[in-house]
Amino acid sequence: MGLYKDGRSRCFWANPKNERYIRYHDEEWGQPVYDDKKLFEMLILESFQAGLSWECILNKREAFREAFDGFDLKKVCGYQEEQVERLMQNKEIIRNRRKITASIKNANIFLEIQKEFGSFSDYLWHFTGHEVIYETGKTTSELSDTVSADLYKRGMRFVGSTIIYSYLQAVGIIYSHEDGCYLSREKTGERG
Repeated sequence: MGLYKDGRSRCFWANPKNERYIRYHDEEWGQPVYDDKKLFEMLILESFQAGLSWECILNKREAFREAFDGFDLKKVCGYQEEQVERLMQNKEIIRNRRKITASIKNANIFLEIQKEFGSFSDYLWHFTGHEVIYETGKTTSELSDTVSADLYKRGMRFVGSTIIYSYLQAVGIIYSHEDGCYLSREKTGERG
């Protein structure tokens, strides 16, 4: 963990040569998200990350937004083979047919969860009693195992425990800024 141009220390993964990545680390990662549109976007992006780096996905985020109609849930739920083929031809995103078709299936299940719980946010946050979990140095946990298993049971794909752990960190349910990072917080929520 070194110092960046601005003199701040950050988590080891925040590439100091990628301004987009630094902004993501500083302004977005670990911030609690309750907005279903953002939760849907992050779920789709995290599922595309499987086998790749988050930096790769983040660099293509705007292309994904455009390709997936601004992550409009109802539009994605309605995608048919024509939209799958359009996405498969888009050189700006990850062109993996299994991930693309899983995204459409996952969108429909996301919608079912919204109907059942009132919002996907309520569904996701109910696993922790609406509390933020503070932990570092993990790639899976009992929480990510539980959420992953429930999503699989409902029919989602590309939602293994490691992907879900990363997702829960991204949307602030798990707060994982490392000791020494200027955003590191104790359980009290105070900045270090």
